[in-house]
Amino acid sequence: MKGVILSICPSARLVDLTHDVAPQDVLGGALALESAVRFFPPASVHLAVVDPGVGTARRPLAIRIADRYLVGPDNGLLSLALGSDRWTAVSLTAPEYRLPEVSRTFHGRDIFAPAAAHLAAGVPMERLGPPLVDLVRLPLPPFRVEGDRIVGEILDADRFGNLLTSIPAARLDTLPGQGDTVLEVSGRVVRVVGSYDEGSEGIPAAVVGSTGRLEIFVKAASARDVMGTGRGTAIRVSRGE
Repeated sequence: MKGVILSICPSARLVDLTHDVAPQDVLGGALALESAVRFFPPASVHLAVVDPGVGTARRPLAIRIADRYLVGPDNGLLSLALGSDRWTAVSLTAPEYRLPEVSRTFHGRDIFAPAAAHLAAGVPMERLGPPLVDLVRLPLPPFRVEGDRIVGEILDADRFGNLLTSIPAARLDTLPGQGDTVLEVSGRVVRVVGSYDEGSEGIPAAVVGSTGRLEIFVKAASARDVMGTGRGTAIRVSRGE
């Protein structure tokens, strides 16, 4: 893919966001994109491939959102990065902006990389194919309020073993009570602290992470391994009196 991009746009500057997304983990890839795209400079082109539906009827996409582009499969991978901003999208069907031969198993190389390279070289997105408005949107697991608690779940684990939750930090201020904020997960009560360093070694704690959501960590260890839990596990957050 990098060879294709540089062959079409030799001036492109390539930055790897991550290669740690598990195979076929569309949600994990979508969360990685959501956390990163707004920190890249204007006119950046973000190419993402987590594509278990390669070779099927799923559509290849390019999306313009504000002053940047997203390129990848229409399976929800790009959708969390859209946020509430206005966007336009096209289906990548124009043959002149693909490789001459397109395989059924490597659209990253044959469709997505050429499209990203042409966008980086200044080709207007509208030349790449017809407009689309009905993108596949990946729903995030929800959180809800139950009495004096916020109930959510674990979304993912990062490479340090920290467990990202679906509960946004902004909702913590709505909890009743004046005491410490705690999180209940897998039979444990986990206190919410201000930084990783405030945790005790070997003991799970929670912190507001860089994504603006609560995350569970273990100082100098992996919360995923210590707690033996992961994606989909229910959590409850409350505050003492």
